[in-house]
This record gives sequence, structure tokens and C-alpha cells, in this order.
Amino acid sequence: MNRYTAPVRDMKFALYDVIEADKLYAKLGAEHATRDLLDAVMDEAARFTQTVLAPLSSVGDEVGCVFDPATGDVKTPPGFKEAYAQFVEGGWAGITAPEAMGGQHLPESFGAALKEMIDAANLSWGNYPLLSHGATEALKHHGEAWQQEVFLKPIIAGTWTGTMCLTEPHCGSDLGLLKTKAEPQADGTYKVSGTKIFITGGEHDFTDNIIHLVLARLPDAPAGVKGISLFIVPKMKVARDGTVGERNAVRCGSIEHKMGIHGSVTCVMNFDGAEGYLIGQPNKGLNAMFTMMNTARLAVGLQGLALIDRAYQNALAYSRDRLQGRALSGAKEPGKPADPLIVHPDIRRMLLTCKSLAEGGRLLALHAATLVDVLERSTDETERKEADVLLGFLTPIVKGLLTEWGNECTYHALQCFGGHGYVREWGMEQLARDARITTIYEGTTGIQALDLLGRKTMQLQGAGLQQFLKMIQAFCTQHATDATMTEFVLPLAEIAKQWGELTMEVGKKAMANADEIGAASVDYLFYSGYVALAFWWAKAVAAADAGSHGVDFKTAKRETARFYFARILPRTQTHAAAMRSGSGNLLALDAALFDS
Repeated sequence: MNRYTAPVRDMKFALYDVIEADKLYAKLGAEHATRDLLDAVMDEAARFTQTVLAPLSSVGDEVGCVFDPATGDVKTPPGFKEAYAQFVEGGWAGITAPEAMGGQHLPESFGAALKEMIDAANLSWGNYPLLSHGATEALKHHGEAWQQEVFLKPIIAGTWTGTMCLTEPHCGSDLGLLKTKAEPQADGTYKVSGTKIFITGGEHDFTDNIIHLVLARLPDAPAGVKGISLFIVPKMKVARDGTVGERNAVRCGSIEHKMGIHGSVTCVMNFDGAEGYLIGQPNKGLNAMFTMMNTARLAVGLQGLALIDRAYQNALAYSRDRLQGRALSGAKEPGKPADPLIVHPDIRRMLLTCKSLAEGGRLLALHAATLVDVLERSTDETERKEADVLLGFLTPIVKGLLTEWGNECTYHALQCFGGHGYVREWGMEQLARDARITTIYEGTTGIQALDLLGRKTMQLQGAGLQQFLKMIQAFCTQHATDATMTEFVLPLAEIAKQWGELTMEVGKKAMANADEIGAASVDYLFYSGYVALAFWWAKAVAAADAGSHGVDFKTAKRETARFYFARILPRTQTHAAAMRSGSGNLLALDAALFDS
């Protein structure tokens, strides 16, 4: 009974009215990405996700993937393989990939909007093309010409899929501990041996070949992360001329039994002298890995956004239809036995939280994706460098906060259903279970927070933060005399000022005690995300007022922004107080006394 309708109108508003992506595309030389073409593609993507993928979401959850221990094969849920065939036939696999490699080379930010639709419709199914996209980016940026010809083109065509084989049973997020070995052979190949865990799409029945990108160590590799290399290891052996040979010595050992995303297979992969090829330079595998990882982190942020929107849609529909109780100020539907849930302030609190975080989060994510477009297409080196810095700053915010908000909002949406949300028939408990992994894979929230505060802010002397603050300042200056925007501009300018001051405070403390970074990082991540969304909500109100949208649309944007500024943005002050409290309250208790 859980349904999905692609939010095409708000996506177009975000892309064209607020971010003005169509103007950016023209500036970057993507002349083929016309408004007419993009609208047509978006409408078709909505049809595909709503009619093909969305109905399979509950099937994937109930049936899951089936592992055959005798063969190592995995069967995906009913309808998944057939949906993938339609996906490939429709040309969706290569929508943003280079034309020279067989793709359509549409902008990444436009592809991000399509990805939100896929993930909202069927998060489990969406994981399969997600990993292929990561493999595409690694091969595109680090692969040799023959590797791109032999491996990249089939992945872009969708006839093969890709994976990222990074962590191992003893590693977790500390990849410096990995033990997988790669032995060089006389013919230029490598024999890769080791065990990888938590491999999404490591084995499935979508395609005949799966291209694994595997982190491993060469025999003379230095210890730690400086001794990691990246290798292409196909399921079926592939010669340099593209000839497909026999089955490679790589096999799925088991699949995980997970809390959610049951239709997405998560594998233990065993490599037993499997034939592979080095990609990139020896001992420089982390460079290529982070190309995949950063792409994946933005993509997982979109998963969080997608879950917020789908959960909100269903909670809103239920809250309008379900009759329960009477409004405290008097019956709103006196002709009915009770009022609909939506009249109650607490239901509205939860719905507006979901709405404000979904629509604001969409702007945050799409803006970050436009920076990828600038990096990929701009011929201005200064512009590219600035985009790279700002993208690096925003990536942990997008990944960390949209997934955290995804967990919060699937909880709120389930709560709107009351007891009915807890039972399977309505599909809300599935969304809550599916959301839980998004804050963990591709780097936990704590890792994103350390990346944001420690690396992207302190180590880079706040370069990305300064860019974002300049954006806020420019917007506030532009609307300084606009009385209709005062209620947003004044608090936005004040919180932006505090953002800079707070960053300096934490930095000074960290100079005396490095633990201050770890103690403040998660609160700093949340603080930064809430301020960023305040900026985008102010921008959204201004864009709605300036556009040709109807009164209802403009009113909805303004009232949602008011809710955000009044009830969500104040959360920053709790996070600020926590940061200013320092590391002492976290570290004073001896580890041996935690159970005392």
C-alpha cells in the first residue's frame, strides 16, 4: 500500500528556478542538455520509476536475495532482473557517461535528480547501478585507454556491472589494515587473493560479467594506506582485446542477512588467485578509491533524501485520509465522525519536518552535484579549483546529514501512522529499516564529521567554508532592502556569522588539544548542515516569489521556510553549546569505569 510519485515539479523548480542549472549547462558547453530534452527525460524517468521500480520495492523486501552455497550464485528478487533489462534497454545506465564511451553525457546534477527517483522508488534495486556508476568514475579517471575500451564501455552500456571491493573482516573503515595480496605475473596480469566483505552487488543474475575493483597490496608495498593498489578483477576472465574467457577465481562465499535493503545483495567475496589488472599507479590505490568513494558518498546522500520524500508522501496521504480525534480548537470536519490527522499540531510538526528537510535537502544535494559538472566540463582552471574545494566541503554534509535526516524522517512518517506504521502492510517500517544503513556505509556519520571538520575545514584553513559564507553574504546583500525577505535574511546573516566564529573557537581549542576535533565534529556537521539548509530555503522563497508559479506554490514555500527557520534552525544552538563544552565531558570517565 506504500506508493511513490516522483516530485517532478519540485525537482524542476530546484534545478531551474533556484540553482539555475540550465544556465550553468549552457555556460559549460552542454548545449545538448536543453530544457525540452531534460524535461522529457525527467518525465520518462518518473514513469519508469513509478510503474516499474516502485511496485517491486515490497517484493524485494519480502523475498530478498537467494544464495546457492553449492555454486556461489545469487538470485535477485522476482522482477528485479527484468527491471534491469528495461533500464538498460532505455539507455539509463549511461545517462551521464561520456559519449565517446557510449553514454549520453547529460550533466551529473541532472543525473542526481533521476537517481533520487530511482532510490525513492526502490532503494534496494538502485544499489546495483549505483556501484556501476562508482566503477565508471574510477575507470574514467584512472583507467588506461585499453581498460576503458574493454571494461568501461560494457559497464556504461549496462551489459556488465561494477563493484567496489574495499574492506575486509578485520578492517572496518581502517583500510590500512587490509591483507589482500596481488602477485605480479609475467604476462602483466596479477593474481589477487583475499577476502572482502560487505560487497554490494558482488554476485547477482542481472549480467553475465561483474567487474570488481579490488584494493590489494603488492609484494613490496609499504605498510598502511601508502601501500594500497587498485585492481580490476572480472568475474569472467577478460583479455586485453576484450575477449571473454573462463570463470575467474573469484566467488561469493555468502550473503549478509540484513536489517533492511533485502533486495540489495551484500556479499562476502573470496579471491583465490583471481586474474586482474592494475588500475592507476602502484601503491596509489587510494587516489582511485576516493574517486569512487566520493561519488558514492554523494549518491548515498541522495538515498537519504529519497527515503525522506517517499516516507513524507505516504505519511501526508495517510494524515489527510485517516480520521482520528478532534482538533483542540473545535471540529474541522463536523460532518464526519472525527477530524483527519492533519489537523493536529504534532502531526503537522512531523510532516513539516519531513517536507522542509526533503525540499531543502534536494537543493543542497543538487547544488553539490552541479559542482561535479563544473569539475568535469569547465575550461576555467580557477573555476574548477574553487568547485573542487567547495565540493569537498559539501560532500560530507550531503552524505552525513541527508542520511541522518532520512532516519529521522522515516521515523516521523512511521509515527504519523501510529500502530499501522509498525505493521508491514503499509510499508512504512520497511522505509525505516532501509534507511538505517545509509548512515553507515560509504563512511559513517562520525567519519563524515571528522572529514568535514578535521580535513576539509581545519587542514584546508576553512577554504570551502569561506566560499559558502561568501555565497550567503552575497545573497543577504542582494536582498538587504527587500522587506519581503527580511524575516529570512536577518537570521541567516546572523547564523552565518556565528558559523565562522564557532569554527575559529574550535580551531583554537584544537591547537592545544587535538581531541577537541573529535569531540566537536559530529555537532559541527549537524550545525553546518542546518545553516546550509537555511541558505537554500531563503533562496527557494526568493526564487518562488520571482517565478511564475501560482499563489499556492509560493505560499507553501514561504510557510515551509518559516517553519524551518522557527523550529529546525534553532537546533544549531544545541550543537553550538555541545561544541563549546569541550572534550572533557567525553574523555574524563576512564574506559574501565563505563560499566561501574
